[in-house]
Amino acid sequence: MAEEVKLMKGNEAIAHAAIRNGVDGYFGYPITPQSEILETLTAEAPWETTGMVVLQAESEVAAINMVYGGAGCGKKAMTSSSSPGISLKQEGISYIAGAELPCLIVNVMRGGPGLGTIQPSQADYFQTVKGGGHGDYRLITLAPSSVQEMADFVGLGFDLAFKYNNPAMILADGIIGQMMEKVVLPPFKPRRTDDEIRKECPWATLGKVGGRKRNVITSLELDAAVMEENNLRFQAKYKKIEENEVRFQEIMCDDAEYLLVAFGSSARICQKVVELAREQGIKLGLLRPITLWPFPTNILKEYAEKVKGMLVVELNAGQMVEDVRLAVNGKVKVEHFGRLGGIVFTPDEILHALKEKLF
Repeated sequence: MAEEVKLMKGNEAIAHAAIRNGVDGYFGYPITPQSEILETLTAEAPWETTGMVVLQAESEVAAINMVYGGAGCGKKAMTSSSSPGISLKQEGISYIAGAELPCLIVNVMRGGPGLGTIQPSQADYFQTVKGGGHGDYRLITLAPSSVQEMADFVGLGFDLAFKYNNPAMILADGIIGQMMEKVVLPPFKPRRTDDEIRKECPWATLGKVGGRKRNVITSLELDAAVMEENNLRFQAKYKKIEENEVRFQEIMCDDAEYLLVAFGSSARICQKVVELAREQGIKLGLLRPITLWPFPTNILKEYAEKVKGMLVVELNAGQMVEDVRLAVNGKVKVEHFGRLGGIVFTPDEILHALKEKLF
């Protein structure tokens, strides 16, 4: 049977994909521009069909700690918010990472700092990929640039989270969350039974069964030597993720003399810039990081040997550009172009910046 194509917002796609991926529980709190995730889940009432729990918590802090509890039981637990709300969740995110639990967090970014604006931004890059909470931890970070990827990355995010016992983040922005596109939703997966969870997640806190020992999950360790061993184990896991899970997209890069580097909605706009530049005889390509962590460092190193310059395009004051500069290690000129306060740049503005900064 042919797949059904639907028209919906990115936020709505997240919600429908969560239901279809057998998610056990969603715990959130409304904030623009991601409120449609909670609203759609409430309207769909999956507790009547799949048994999925959907709960509007009393706060963002409560929501992330509910995710902590659900994840500790081996359940597929998720939350979503927008920039200020994600800031409130940082302590809980660090706890979940320290306890090595899988979960999915969605951030549909808005402009800041502070309460800022409800308009789109990409200024939460540092917060997400550098560890916004305390301690040496990492979030697997997926950056969608379409409504289809909003849906697809729910399943991928959970797969990676459970593969590595690590929280995963879908880092979108107000443009991707609010825009409407055609999307093919994933097929329905049944929620796992407790027996299946015990088999797949032997660490889960589902009580004493069959005489097994009681599981204890915590991120606290008062013995410094043991805590160091824990951190060394974390770092070994992060290295493995960096070796195996880097994802990126190359557009018109084969003969490129100049390279745009952009993620999310900025990458969509940059695709038009590549077309405009090619019409003017400029050999321009686009590299889109799909995983912001692990970052596509090695491919950028390779392009540093081939191109004359790189322009990093972001809806912020310059954040991912630092990782691009670290990757190329001074071998090629790297410049930044961005807009702030929720203003979205045009393709013509980016092309002008390319000529001004790199030619």
